[in-house]
Amino acid sequence: MIANRLSAYLALRNIHYGWVVAVTTFLTMLATAGAMGSAGVMIAPLQQEFGWDIADISFAMAVRLVLFGLLGPFAAAFMNHFGVRKVVICALTLILMGVLGATLMRELWQLILWWGVVVGVGTGMTALVLGATVATRWFSQRRGLVVGLMTASNATGQLVFLPLLAALTEAWGWRAALAFVLIIITVAMALVALLMSDYPSDLGLPVYGETEITPRPSMSGRGLGDMMLSPLVALREASKSGTFWVLFGTFFVCGLSTNGLIQTHWISICGDFGMAPVAAAGMLAMIGIFDFAGTIFAGWLSDRYDNRWLLFWFYGLRGLSLIFLSYSGFSFYELSLFAIFYGLDWVATVPPTVRLAAERFGRERANLFFGWIFAGHQIGAATAAWGTGTLRDDLATYMPALQIAGFMCLIAALSVLTMRRSGRPAVRALA
Repeated sequence: MIANRLSAYLALRNIHYGWVVAVTTFLTMLATAGAMGSAGVMIAPLQQEFGWDIADISFAMAVRLVLFGLLGPFAAAFMNHFGVRKVVICALTLILMGVLGATLMRELWQLILWWGVVVGVGTGMTALVLGATVATRWFSQRRGLVVGLMTASNATGQLVFLPLLAALTEAWGWRAALAFVLIIITVAMALVALLMSDYPSDLGLPVYGETEITPRPSMSGRGLGDMMLSPLVALREASKSGTFWVLFGTFFVCGLSTNGLIQTHWISICGDFGMAPVAAAGMLAMIGIFDFAGTIFAGWLSDRYDNRWLLFWFYGLRGLSLIFLSYSGFSFYELSLFAIFYGLDWVATVPPTVRLAAERFGRERANLFFGWIFAGHQIGAATAAWGTGTLRDDLATYMPALQIAGFMCLIAALSVLTMRRSGRPAVRALA
């Protein structure tokens, strides 16, 4: 009811309701990013309170990251079958349950259950696949810009929330930080319930940038079994495409060099050099601020230039910045320089990757194919989250992990250039 009335009100002022959906999605992903980002401030407090090893805590974080990625293709299928609004409300409910359960945990298996499994499933259903779904359903023009905004909300939120969460943890403990996460997730759920709509046609609107209304896809003849199998069918088709494997592999490196390494371990990395958690979180927030600008600019660029070359530069510059960090002395000047260059490139790779997926695999099921590509991202993130913790326990330093991630980015930059430029779908469209 509210969506219909607001849509009619905005239409009289020549404003497309797709922007309301985009802003609602932006805020939802920003809120869930708070749940994701809080992991970075929990490692040291959990180690101190329960005596758990960094590798054990990192394992729970890795489980969350794997589920965060593997749920992507199935979340896309759920959204196609049940609708975005219902799926997102269900996902936010799971996140609430997982965070609440984490505040009551006493054993390591409970951390794995609540923070690894439940929060992992919930956040996986509101990950970048949600942003890609909204962008492809609601926007024909400005799609790259919208994907950039969605990506910035997810990545920047994980970073910008960290100083506040770190301050709450330092003042009142890690449970107070999780209580704040519960509040912002509840607000996000209310916004989705009131403002989200599944398709433009549900409100009698065309896709932004088009003039004719596109009917919502018919679900007749497609049962629950077909819905559950659709991601696997999409994977089988995509696996025959070299483009898919290049995007999957480079996104593996993207996750390995961002979420799994820096987001999860940054405060601990800086702690090895005597930096307090709040100060380290503040530096990560600086990265988030530059990421916000860089990702939106990347979305703007992806609408105008060859996305393969954009990915080449993004991965290459990220790799060089990580290698530079590993040989720096972690002075304020060196960290500031790293924050600028790495921040501008934190997830600038997402808009070009989404556009390439839509070009090669078609708009109707682009979210399914991107879901599998995003799974590669989170497998890479989980590899780095657990592997970095293990290397730190074994070698007493994080520097080899930074160097490995940097060189992997350089390899990813070169591999992107193996893709041929083509706007034709690489697989058949949905019948």
